[in-house]
Amino acid sequence: MEHLSVGLLAALVGLGGGVILGLAARLGNFCTLGAIESAVYGNNQTRLRMWSVALGFAILGTFGLAQIGVLDFSDSFYHGINWNPFASIFGGLMFGYGMAYAGNCGFSNLARIGGGDLRALVSVIVIAIFSAMTLGGPIAVVREWLFPQTDSQSLQGFAHLLAGWTSLPVFLFAAIIALVMIVWGLAYPGLRAARASIFWAFMVGVAITSGWWGTSLIAEASLDGLDVQSHSYTAPLARGLMYMMTSSAGGLSFSVGSVAGVVLGGFLGSAIKGHFRWEACEDPQELGRQMFGAALMGIGGVVALGCTIGQGLTAFSTLSYSAPVTLGAIVLGTIFGLRRLVSGFQPD
Repeated sequence: MEHLSVGLLAALVGLGGGVILGLAARLGNFCTLGAIESAVYGNNQTRLRMWSVALGFAILGTFGLAQIGVLDFSDSFYHGINWNPFASIFGGLMFGYGMAYAGNCGFSNLARIGGGDLRALVSVIVIAIFSAMTLGGPIAVVREWLFPQTDSQSLQGFAHLLAGWTSLPVFLFAAIIALVMIVWGLAYPGLRAARASIFWAFMVGVAITSGWWGTSLIAEASLDGLDVQSHSYTAPLARGLMYMMTSSAGGLSFSVGSVAGVVLGGFLGSAIKGHFRWEACEDPQELGRQMFGAALMGIGGVVALGCTIGQGLTAFSTLSYSAPVTLGAIVLGTIFGLRRLVSGFQPD
């Protein structure tokens, strides 16, 4: 703290977790869209169950931090803002539909950039632009009118709700939910046979926990009002792009480090596997479809207060009300988008 700025320390925390997530994407095939496609069209639930295991470990780690007094859930905006179910549903559906059209979410596109995919770079830039427009640009007025945000006077989470009803420890309910998810994931023979996938699922949980841990410690030590957060890849893409264009506008932050970390992890993973190669769109229609999907993700991710990682893992690790609803809406939007692509964009 005496030699490094708060922003740089937060960026380093984000960088470390981002590298882990990037490696998980490239070496462990950790991907939301891939998990949905494999389960719905490939009759293979390995990556879906991997997601469940990762989420279980993330919940255990996050509530473990709260149990020992490191993390205060009220410092997270997932619990500090009253949940708006319409925003979760509308934003989630839009994000999922866009993800199907774009071919990947913001997180997976960052990892693909590390592997040399220029199509992913275009998608990330479009997501960043439209998320910025929805955060504070011309779309923000419509968003604030349709989905107003108000401060919450109570924690917006299932574990805290059950604890209030029963007077039993919050950690008990979190641990039960987490263990159910881990057991359900490992019950699938395909995942049990893929030990590397289990390892990377655990590491994803570590990455999410590390974000909560690092930002909580820095916020407490610095008394600087640092946001307590973990990884997400919609609004942070806008912050990362803004930093790249003019660092004086935002400066280093956890988000900037996290975005850079996934790209670096994706590069390391692709180099380890020997898969790095430059790729670009060969079909203008494909590029247009990906840009359209990316625009939807940029808007939907901001409306829903998170993406597949931000809501599907980070918010879910706190068992917030918004997480399962948003994730469910993302899945439904993705399935609808995939079916639309299959039926509506067959080659001539």
